[in-house]
Amino acid sequence: MLAPVTHPVVPAIRAALAASGDPERAAQQQAYMKSAMPYHGVAAPQLRAILRPLLGDPAHRISERGQWEAAVRELWDGATHREERYAATALTGHRAYRAWQDPDSVPLYRHLVTTGAWWDHVDEVATRRVGPILLSHREVITPLMAKWATDEDLWLRRTAILSQLTFKERTDSELLRATIEPNLPDPSFWIRKAIGWALRQHGRTDPAWVRDTVAGYGERISGLSRREALRHL
Repeated sequence: MLAPVTHPVVPAIRAALAASGDPERAAQQQAYMKSAMPYHGVAAPQLRAILRPLLGDPAHRISERGQWEAAVRELWDGATHREERYAATALTGHRAYRAWQDPDSVPLYRHLVTTGAWWDHVDEVATRRVGPILLSHREVITPLMAKWATDEDLWLRRTAILSQLTFKERTDSELLRATIEPNLPDPSFWIRKAIGWALRQHGRTDPAWVRDTVAGYGERISGLSRREALRHL
């Protein structure tokens, strides 16, 4: 069986990250993130500086959608250090591949959410990848977010709740309600925090709706979600 062809951007990213690490910072990052996967010890600003020329280099430009997804999955699934997964997420969002931000990419983002399964991966994908696709393809993605909101996977449910976080006046309040209400009984910190966060953000645009919604939930909404939702109201 032939090995998959590796796009040149993948080994280039891995080599650059490995050469830029700080073992002391790596230990601190791993402890803070409670990560089973180790870090190289590359801080976020440094990571962006490393990736900018690599992803922008014409020699590393990916011309076919299938190759782009394969490179993302190789970086992600074959990661030995967490920064490689951050790089995979950055690759998905690079401006050169903006044309591929559509419903056909959602299965890839679902994979990142369910296998990443932690807030540092999930929140970026929810708000910066799935969210924009929802905004531009509501007829397809709205029912999918409602479906994800009732999935067994906690992180898919969090993604659905947070998918409109940046929408402001374009928020679909009915979809927001549809993603929140099935999750009100959930005891998970990550779900309760997401509910409060989503409501708080929408409260900046429609505070009356958020006040009325939280009041209507009564004892069904957790104290954490309520405090987060009403923090600035």
